[in-house]
Amino acid sequence: MKKVMANEAPAPVGLYPHARQVGNLLFLSGVGPRKKGSKDIPGVSLDEGGNITAYCIETQCRSVFDNVRLVLEASGASWDDLVDVTVFLTNMDEDFATYNKIYAEYFASNQPCRTTIEINKLPTPIAIELKCIAVIKESAHE
Repeated sequence: MKKVMANEAPAPVGLYPHARQVGNLLFLSGVGPRKKGSKDIPGVSLDEGGNITAYCIETQCRSVFDNVRLVLEASGASWDDLVDVTVFLTNMDEDFATYNKIYAEYFASNQPCRTTIEINKLPTPIAIELKCIAVIKESAHE
């Protein structure tokens, strides 16, 4: 088992790696839209208490997908190696249509299995998080 930390991705918000490689399978920890080196969350406005006052799901989606790509690349995998994606949304009614449109842009050439779940809250003030599984090509496996 190999632990993967992606230097270009934002640091995990807890004691866990960005991903774990087991054989040729890569299991990504939950990935959100934060940017490396910043406490600001793209597409999110917070009040003084850290509560969400406004957010743009499109901006968050694009940032999450970019962060997933950074973890994949640090692991020796690529976007096309994704085989399963679990998406957590905090507001299915308001955000699903926009998220689904952006998802279709990013996954036009690779259609991994997908599950989308609505939850009432994520650990940080975000509206979307992805949990992914990829298959690493033999040349990157070790």
